[in-house]
This record gives sequence, structure tokens and C-alpha cells, in this order.
Amino acid sequence: MRCFFCNREIKKATGKMFVTRTGQVLYFCSSKCEKNALKLRRNPKKVRWVVKKKKQ
Repeated sequence: MRCFFCNREIKKATGKMFVTRTGQVLYFCSSKCEKNALKLRRNPKKVRWVVKKKKQ
């Protein structure tokens, strides 16, 4: 399972699960990612500390 905001791998029995009103399930690895996505509504592409996907 991967974090919705930073795309890092989440270990079993850690992290948070957030369910939206529409039924979409969002997984977060830390409260830092949760706050940036939900409260501050930041775009992960514009945040420097977010892990970028490598092109293959």
C-alpha cells in the first residue's frame, strides 16, 4: 500500500486511512502527509520533499 500524498510505501499496521464522503479511500503514511493533503490542500507535485516517480 502506498501513501496518497507522498507515494511512499506504508508498512503493515502503520499509517492512517481516510474515507471521503464519496467512498474514496486515502492512505497516509504520516500526519505530515495528511495535513498537507486535507487541511492545506497542497499539490504533491509542487512540494520538494515528496518522492517523485521515476520514469522507466
